[in-house]
Amino acid sequence: MIPWKLLGKAETSKNGSELRLYQRDTEFSIKADNQELMNSQVHGSEEVLAKLACEKISDRPEARVLIGGLGLGYTLRAALNELKADAEVIVAEIVPDVLQWNREFLGHLADHPLDDDRVTVQLTDVAQMIRAGRGRYNAIMLDVDNGPQAMMSEGNDWIYGDNGLESSFAALRPKGVLSIWSTDPDAAFTKRLRKTGFKVDEVKARARGGRKGGGHYFVWVATRT
Repeated sequence: MIPWKLLGKAETSKNGSELRLYQRDTEFSIKADNQELMNSQVHGSEEVLAKLACEKISDRPEARVLIGGLGLGYTLRAALNELKADAEVIVAEIVPDVLQWNREFLGHLADHPLDDDRVTVQLTDVAQMIRAGRGRYNAIMLDVDNGPQAMMSEGNDWIYGDNGLESSFAALRPKGVLSIWSTDPDAAFTKRLRKTGFKVDEVKARARGGRKGGGHYFVWVATRT
């Protein structure tokens, strides 16, 4: 078997967890300490996260969307594929090395999404962008840690709590969409979304994008009513 090769290491700013980028032949993996966060062979649900949100707002002129986390670039590419030429896509990425990894090693995986003129990257916490974005976005897409369980950074639990959801609601324009990725379903989180005022759909998404195997993940698609 071909061994994994370590390509890069980066320390996160919130709690000191170490991100590591690995390659094995044509496969790439990003891990936090010993926990795999994402893999280039299992990205169907990340694409669904963007597709379900952006297809609801793709007909709006000069649509503006916010993506929390660059990852391997698949969510960003899926958003760009749904949006018009006049759209603006802002990616909030807190770890500068993840941006560099995409430019140096990973860009080809999702057809070099950072080269698209519609894309702006902000090296900041997506929570700050949400707090400051009152009425700014048509869609917000969050693939942060493992979802409401907030595995990697304790500070991310704000996003999934009442205050974070209320801030996301306020950051959206009328009929704006908040989509959230998770490893597992969470009935209490669904209830919080509805309490905030969102109309909520829960979607089960294949990890391998329609192919058998790889399990399922979950996406909430919450529309500001």
